[in-house]
Amino acid sequence: MVLHSAGSIYNVPESRPWFKHYDPEVPRHLTYPSIPLYALLDETAAKSPNNPCTNFFGRRLTYQQVKDLSDRFAASIFRIGIRKGNRVILLLPNSPQFLITYYGLLKAGAVVVPLNPLSTERELEFFLTDSGAEMVITIPLFLKKVASLRGKTPLKHLICSRIADFLPFPLNLIMGFKEYQFLWGLDRSAYVDFKKLLAQALPPDFHPEQVSPDELAVLIYSGGTTGIAKGIMLSHFNVVANAHQIIAWANLTDEQGVLAVIPFFHGFGMNVIMNAAVQAGGEIFLLPRFNARAVAKAIQKYRPSFFIGVPTIFVQLSNLPNIERYDFSSLRGIFVGAAPLTKAIKDEFERKTGGRMIEGYGLTESTTAIMANPYHGKHKVGSIGIPFPDVDVKIVSLEDGHDLGPGELGEIVLRSPSVMLGYYKNPEETEKTLVDGWLYTGDIGYMDEEGYFYITDRKKDLIIVGGFNVFPREIDELIYQHPKVKEGICIGMPDPRKGERIKVYIVLKEGEIATQDEFIAYFKERLTPYKVPSEVEFRRELPKSMIGKILRRALREEESRKSKGTG
Repeated sequence: MVLHSAGSIYNVPESRPWFKHYDPEVPRHLTYPSIPLYALLDETAAKSPNNPCTNFFGRRLTYQQVKDLSDRFAASIFRIGIRKGNRVILLLPNSPQFLITYYGLLKAGAVVVPLNPLSTERELEFFLTDSGAEMVITIPLFLKKVASLRGKTPLKHLICSRIADFLPFPLNLIMGFKEYQFLWGLDRSAYVDFKKLLAQALPPDFHPEQVSPDELAVLIYSGGTTGIAKGIMLSHFNVVANAHQIIAWANLTDEQGVLAVIPFFHGFGMNVIMNAAVQAGGEIFLLPRFNARAVAKAIQKYRPSFFIGVPTIFVQLSNLPNIERYDFSSLRGIFVGAAPLTKAIKDEFERKTGGRMIEGYGLTESTTAIMANPYHGKHKVGSIGIPFPDVDVKIVSLEDGHDLGPGELGEIVLRSPSVMLGYYKNPEETEKTLVDGWLYTGDIGYMDEEGYFYITDRKKDLIIVGGFNVFPREIDELIYQHPKVKEGICIGMPDPRKGERIKVYIVLKEGEIATQDEFIAYFKERLTPYKVPSEVEFRRELPKSMIGKILRRALREEESRKSKGTG
């Protein structure tokens, strides 16, 4: 029985079958400190001040340096007028600035609102208005886009940080020139220079704002893959607890480095990479964007212990010419999440690189990862693994919500100290999702006899053909098993006779040629007739989110526009 910050008790029964498969060093329960989120950085800086914290293309900042800079930033924005509870948007790529501003905002008592820097003006207008954020921190590339929203939104303060300021020579000169071009013609009074803020002296009486662990720390918006983006409220305690769970599962230490290419504005990058690494005291190798060759070179050059990614990242790495020539031997763990990992993707990447991929599962509503295959123990291909310490998971009926046994298909529901406070300004959705202490994930799956969980699909992705349920993941698995396929996905489309029919989108490997008839014949050999796709469309690329997840929803919306004659 474990007592959590909010006073609620999560009693994960000792009889749960997954406990038998925990690695020996992983405890069944953890003790979570009652601290604000920024204390993760400050405590590591006190313990290991000279350990490298960030490595940005070879330029390092120690934990003490990042801690001191975050203090200065907190004091500076207080002078500007930011107070406890104010929302502040981070519109930044993975960079030292992200860590400095993230922890600095928390020290000022502000709520961090991390957003995709590639958001359009229309999307940013929604986020600013919905969150009520009065400050945005960004880089020159996005400055004009944000500045245009003054007067339309609550935006009052705009801080601009140059990426060049944290790059080593001569990269800082090259990037500095490019960034200067983006600033040309802009009124300097329209924004505050980040570097000048950091240059201000720290008041001798400075101390971080006192906050309760149960208070809101991060307002992170869902990717909108199932509709309009919702603001997910995470407390200081939620995020701290999840970082502890991740460290316990992977046995992270300050001797291990992690490659950070998954963006920090996404819950996966924010906690599995950034917060967990900061708490452990490891070095974070920062890459602002994904490029397969750059990632392979970075792994060989910097030799990180861990690499975290989504399946499409590993597809692109596997298809990189001469990938076998790169040395990936430093990697002790390759953690995969945010989208289903097919056996074909896993097999090809492991064959070419020698790495061991470990699939896990999480969702922003539970901060991020809450289960994974054991780091050392039994790893089941196709399974999302077993729950972390203090995470209880069960399968319930889609019809009436009663508990189901091993092998029975239903909705995955869970309890964890990392479960969100709720959806921002959306009590109706909160009540639907949080029921009697359980988080209803919207994911369909089952548990086997040993306590390993499997996802078949999202509730909203389920395709019903002539009254029969078709789970897209089964079709997706077959797509990736075809030797000519680089990547692909299927969707359900309206059909006047069957209700829905199945369409497949495929990107072929370079140099390959194929026909629709060839692929339909391939599916007919391997699927029950009602599951066979009726249409195959070949594309050069597929729509993806910022972290590389193929957007099934975007394809459905595209088809809907076509049918209405608006696309």
